[in-house]
Amino acid sequence: MDRAELTTEQVLKRDIPWEHYMSTKLISGTCLQLLRRYDHKPESQRAPLLEEDGPAYVRVFLNILWSISKEETVEYVLALIDEMLATNPKRAALFYDQSLSGEDIYEPFLRLLWKGNWFVQEKSCKILTAIISARPKLRNGTLPNGDASNSKSKLTSTHDVLRGLVNWLCSQLRNPTHPSCSIPTSIHCLSTSLREPYVRTLFVQADGIKLLIPLISPAATQQSIQLLYETCLCIWLLSFYDAAVDYLSTTRVMPRLVEVVKGSTKEKGAFAAQMIDLGLPQIVQNLKAQAWTDEDLLDALNQLEVGLKENLKKLSSFDKYKQQVLLGHLDWSPMHKDPSFWRENINNFEENDFQILRVLMTIIDTSSDTTALAVACYDLSQFLQYHPSGRIVVADLKAKDRVMKLMNHENTEVQKNALLCVQRLFLGAKYASFLRA
Repeated sequence: MDRAELTTEQVLKRDIPWEHYMSTKLISGTCLQLLRRYDHKPESQRAPLLEEDGPAYVRVFLNILWSISKEETVEYVLALIDEMLATNPKRAALFYDQSLSGEDIYEPFLRLLWKGNWFVQEKSCKILTAIISARPKLRNGTLPNGDASNSKSKLTSTHDVLRGLVNWLCSQLRNPTHPSCSIPTSIHCLSTSLREPYVRTLFVQADGIKLLIPLISPAATQQSIQLLYETCLCIWLLSFYDAAVDYLSTTRVMPRLVEVVKGSTKEKGAFAAQMIDLGLPQIVQNLKAQAWTDEDLLDALNQLEVGLKENLKKLSSFDKYKQQVLLGHLDWSPMHKDPSFWRENINNFEENDFQILRVLMTIIDTSSDTTALAVACYDLSQFLQYHPSGRIVVADLKAKDRVMKLMNHENTEVQKNALLCVQRLFLGAKYASFLRA
């Protein structure tokens, strides 16, 4: 079989000779015991093992990738790790357990990006993107694994990993290893990695922006719509970097976006909503605010703005609310205090693991806009009133202490709504309706 067409399911059906590897001292007896408990077991049995001994399994997987070069075994272990992370993305944090502080958790995957077949490259890219995105930032601003000055051996630094990853992603966009998978995989990983300011810098330095432009065109199939969506997400993330904005202004990205918006007919309205979710209106506003002398560019920006406004009119009240929150542009528009809005849309707040609530908490933590802070606190209090599990959900977000800080805010409107939110958090939905803003 062509190894480029291998699937995870096919690979995980293999029987790997772990006992032979132990007898030849490629793995230890402890490794063998852990693997016997884990290998070919259902998720219901694996989950408790990872809960109890997750870092130990990460060490086992890393040691195998270090010690064994047989292609079938490397593919198998990568498939195990990918499946582990796909089932529960939070498991990426296992790689940063204190017990693994001396392990170079990045190097095996970085090395396999360039040396393996497509299956190996794709899994290594996905795993590397997942674990580096999950890395904790330490209080002193340093990062784990290779960046600490007291490390006995030189581990792969975070900057080295990001540089290697960006180089590989750009190489796949230029010369795809796989005819149909390289570009979607690369764009998917880029749409996560570009959240890092340093990756934006590296991507611009690698002349990567021009590789995105051809991908912005009206889409027909679901796969091409997903690729277009993630490419636009990359453009949006790059718009936070001045050098990228300067470069974008010299390309045909705006006319292409105009064509995409024009192509977002009623049948493709979901994509128009996604573009608005991405904050494309804000990108357009930011670009229009700059003094461009290029009349064609200004005309393209104006057309794009008109198209987005027309699509925004077609969105439901919750879509408009979501747009406000994701852009961080909260104001006292009528929907916030409309009981019917909350009753009809309260279940929509559960989308994407309560994404809207998480963004509201980010606004509460970081915004300097007093209106946005007051509205965010009020909306959180509304969620507490109308959602049957509101207190549990909000408690999981560790919202209490974060909102309580605003009770001492210098702005009285912020104080008032922070107090209302905290009161509803303590009282719960049963009594929350007695508290009025």
